[in-house]
Amino acid sequence: MIKIKLSDLLGKHKMTQAALARATHIRPATISKMYYEESKRLDISQINRICEVFNCEISDLFEYISDNQSDRDNSD
Repeated sequence: MIKIKLSDLLGKHKMTQAALARATHIRPATISKMYYEESKRLDISQINRICEVFNCEISDLFEYISDNQSDRDNSD
């Protein structure tokens, strides 16, 4: 499973979803889907623009969690 850590980055930088949408020229609905981890597909150019705005690495935006670890966490 891939965890999208956009909410963490927005909080760290004290930025709203709307401000990020304006800064990246990404539709607010797309930012919202990423924020709530509902995205199924992402465009590399969008990832690039988000990393540019936050001056971050891809690993700051995404985290890989093995499906086995996710299953264990959900069974508790």
